[in-house]
Amino acid sequence: MSEGSRGTSLAFGQVVIGPPGSGKSTYCHAMREFLGRVGRRVAVVNLDPANEALPYPCALDIAQLITLPDVMGSLGLGPNGGLLYCMEYLEANVDWLQEKLEGLRGHYVLFDCPGQVELYTHHSSLKNVFAHLAKWNFRVGLVHLVDSHYCTDPGKFISVLCTSLSTMLHVELPHVNILSKMDLIEQYGKLAFNLDYYTEVLDLSYLVDHLASDPFFRNYRRLNEKLVEVIEDYSLVSFVPLNVQDKESMRQVMQAVDKANGYSFGDQEHRSLEALMSAAVGADFHFSSTLAVQEKYVQSQDKAVEEEVMDL
Repeated sequence: MSEGSRGTSLAFGQVVIGPPGSGKSTYCHAMREFLGRVGRRVAVVNLDPANEALPYPCALDIAQLITLPDVMGSLGLGPNGGLLYCMEYLEANVDWLQEKLEGLRGHYVLFDCPGQVELYTHHSSLKNVFAHLAKWNFRVGLVHLVDSHYCTDPGKFISVLCTSLSTMLHVELPHVNILSKMDLIEQYGKLAFNLDYYTEVLDLSYLVDHLASDPFFRNYRRLNEKLVEVIEDYSLVSFVPLNVQDKESMRQVMQAVDKANGYSFGDQEHRSLEALMSAAVGADFHFSSTLAVQEKYVQSQDKAVEEEVMDL
C-alpha cells in the first residue's frame, strides 16, 4: 500500500469522458439520480474548467481552483491551449484535489471531465491525475461516451473506433465505451447493419466494403483496411448502448461499470434496484426494443425498393 493510501477507506466511482456534445454532463446527472434511487451516496466532481452550466448539484468544482476564461484572458491562449494549461495546472496542484476528495469519502464519485480528445489520446496530465486517484484508494472505471449518430456514417465510425482504442491504451483504466443518445438514433439516419454489429464491433471488413461504395473513400480502401486491422488485432473495443431516459438501459450501464471498477453492492441496494426496475415504466423508451429501430430501417428500405420496382 502506498503512503498516500495508507489508512484511508476504499472509494469507488466513474471517470466520464467523451467528445464535446456526447452527453457527459447529462450522463452524470442521470446516473447520479439513478444511483441515488438504488441507495448509493453519490457525489459529482466537475473537472471541466469550461463547464459553467452544470445540470447537477456539484460537490466539487475545478472552478474553485482555475477556470478556462481566466486562463484565456490572463495568458492570451485559445480554448484548446487554455484547456491543456488548466489540466497541467490541476496536475501541478493535485494536492488540492486530494484534500477536497477526502471530504467525499463514503460517496460514489462521478468525475465529469473535459471533452478535448487529445487529453485522453496522448496528453499526460489527466492520465497522471487518474493515477493519483488509484494511490488515494479510489477505484474508478472510465466511461467513454460516443454519440450514436456516428454509427450512421462508416467513415466516422472507424474514426471513433480508433479514438476509443487509443484512449483505452493511453489512459490505462478499466474502460467502458458507451453509445449515447440511443433514443435519437432514428433521427440520425439509416444504419447499414444491425445494431449489435456496432455494439459488438463485429467483422469490420463489411464496413470497409460498405465504405468503398462511396467514390470519395474508394481511393482510401487500403488505408481503411489497415486501420480496421489495428482495431481488430487489439480486440478491445465494444460498446454498451445507452438511453438515459430508460431504466433498463441505465441498469445495464451501471452493471458494466461496476464490473469494470470492482464495485459490489449489498442486499439492500439489490432490493432497491429490484423495486426501481419493477416500478411502472410509463413513457420511458423501451431499450429492449432497440432492435426494432433497425427493423424499421430495413422495412423502410424494402418499401422504397418495392416502390422503385413498381415505378419501373
